[in-house]
Amino acid sequence: MSTIFSKIVAGEIPCYKVAETQDYLAFLDVRPLTAGHTLVIPKVATDYVFDIQDEAYAGLFLFAKIVAKAIKQAVPCTKVGVAVIGLEVPHAHIHLVPMNAVGDLNFEKARVEFTPEEYTAIAAKIATSI
Repeated sequence: MSTIFSKIVAGEIPCYKVAETQDYLAFLDVRPLTAGHTLVIPKVATDYVFDIQDEAYAGLFLFAKIVAKAIKQAVPCTKVGVAVIGLEVPHAHIHLVPMNAVGDLNFEKARVEFTPEEYTAIAAKIATSI
């Protein structure tokens, strides 16, 4: 199954990469709730996060933990919220969202916009915090 995320993994679509390992990739959401909103994915596409094999599932969340700590260092926030929704893209992914209030994790609110230069700067700041 080819998804927008598998195309990003294959290099067919660009992204604002934050971190990468052999098995996982983290990149900025291009429709973010807030600055630093990052998506963490396994490189092997599985539609539903709870269908991922146990070892890969644990690895995904451990990788997300590393990325979340870097986000917390790079983006002013109280905490980094975690959400697994999986309705828009049939490729398991974790949302890491810098937040200062519970409402910051509301996916029904208006998305913020950044210029390509701003996205690049945010991604670089998070990446250097890893």
